[in-house]
Amino acid sequence: MDLIADLKERNLLQDIIPGTQEQLNKEMTSGYVGFDPTADSLHVGSMMPIMLLMRLQQAGHKPYALVGGATGMVGDPSGKSAERNLLDKETLDKNCAGIRKQLEKFLDFDESKPNAAVMVNNYDWFKDFSFLDFIRDAGKHITVSYMMSKDSVQKRLETGLSFTEFSYQLIQGYDFYYLNEHMNVKLQMGGADQWGNIVTGTELIRRKGGKEAYAFTGPLITKADGSKFGKSEGGNVWLDPERTSPYQFYQFWVNLKDEEAEKLSLVFSFKPVAEIKALIAEHKEASHLRLLQKALAEELTILVHGQEAFDKALEATNIFFSKGDKAIETLKSFTERELLEAMEAAPKINADKALLEGDGADVVTLLSDNGVFASKGEAKKMIQNGGLSINKEKVQDPGFMLTQAHLLNDKYVLIQKGKKDYWLAIFS
Repeated sequence: MDLIADLKERNLLQDIIPGTQEQLNKEMTSGYVGFDPTADSLHVGSMMPIMLLMRLQQAGHKPYALVGGATGMVGDPSGKSAERNLLDKETLDKNCAGIRKQLEKFLDFDESKPNAAVMVNNYDWFKDFSFLDFIRDAGKHITVSYMMSKDSVQKRLETGLSFTEFSYQLIQGYDFYYLNEHMNVKLQMGGADQWGNIVTGTELIRRKGGKEAYAFTGPLITKADGSKFGKSEGGNVWLDPERTSPYQFYQFWVNLKDEEAEKLSLVFSFKPVAEIKALIAEHKEASHLRLLQKALAEELTILVHGQEAFDKALEATNIFFSKGDKAIETLKSFTERELLEAMEAAPKINADKALLEGDGADVVTLLSDNGVFASKGEAKKMIQNGGLSINKEKVQDPGFMLTQAHLLNDKYVLIQKGKKDYWLAIFS
């Protein structure tokens, strides 16, 4: 497989050092991507570098994932408008361990294979590296004018750039030199905003080690409005199911705009390009069906969270469109968190649980008093016409009483008015 040709076809190539494609086509090559350990979980914005490593390994090459246990103590100014808080070693160790656990889902670390993935932490070679040794062994090979010319530096000069951040590109450059010297890593990959840091590494390898090194970057992924990709209204879309549930993760991809879905299907899907383009064409014939978004959401949810989690996310998504015993059974199987996530956008009714004691609460009075219906008369008419469901079961009798037996997770009741209008009643 010609990795660079495939990346070009997917619009995933921004900058490349001459000779990189020839090197990859010549022999198994070790290449790396760096991950910033600012949290113990990666997020959707990290999917691009993860995909580069996955595609590298699938093309028969050896992927290295570098976590910046040392550089996390410094802070990368690339793409930042202000200096961030620096992390202590204990926090960084915890974050690095979390990242390793997640990367094992995407990369094959089986050491019996020649192109097994390897995870390294640059703290291991920086912890005993004195400042004097560093400026002597690395600093003398890169000029200040060379470092000042980088976009990541120029963009921060007006707002202020500390020496700590200014030194970052040299530290990252030394990472590449160290991996090249000790592990024969010849390639570095990353996002377009990392190009300046990456070529500092290739330059250090050339000047200090006298060897050739290679690199390429992919374009920064943005949303249709130009804003940073990977965030929702609630913030980052995490790969950790405890931070972002599989349901929310699935919904993130399903709700992509058509323009985003077309671009991101080529970026993130592992389907052949021809198959993706055929799906795009099919999607355009009936875009309301969201075939493209659903296909991408399924592929990535299974990749990140597994088949079982995808099935559950799909059940939660379809609960609004399904009916009958299957829908009732599915609804009753939801955990409290799954139910609240599925009903996140629905209006809520808050009521006293004591109302459900004894004979229970008159559903007509309860729903009209809480604005679901404008009046008791409207509520009774809707019930008589089969337009009200409680927990996906039709209410046939205007005298229906709601009791504690109807509670989901001992607290909730799902109310459906007509075909599309849902409320979640919360009894406490």
